[in-house]
Amino acid sequence: MENPGTTNYSSIPGVDALVNELIGRVADKWTLLILEALEEHGEQRFSALARLVPGISQKMLTQTLRQMERDGFVHRTVHPVIPPHVDYRLTPLGHSLGEAFCGVWLWAEAHLGDVAAARDAFDTRD
Repeated sequence: MENPGTTNYSSIPGVDALVNELIGRVADKWTLLILEALEEHGEQRFSALARLVPGISQKMLTQTLRQMERDGFVHRTVHPVIPPHVDYRLTPLGHSLGEAFCGVWLWAEAHLGDVAAARDAFDTRD
């Protein structure tokens, strides 16, 4: 039974597709790494974020930050100076997403050895 005052989103057409899209986007490697960098280091300039997320290209960083801003996870501040610079920080929604994925990070850290052993066993069997 539904709680009074809550919306049953599953009955709204297209919600499943939207939820699947959102999960796919937030579970993206670059989104999670940017989220982690901003959570650990606070507000950052674009160039600092590029250094904090090893292996990300400038194009991918730009695309991911734009999508995160569109989804409400990141706030972008353009400073009108010469040369201009842009800062990024997590919004409250972005912080809550970080909290939601914290359990996944902790699980990954706790089970790295198990996964490595399983991979080794798989790779060495005939």
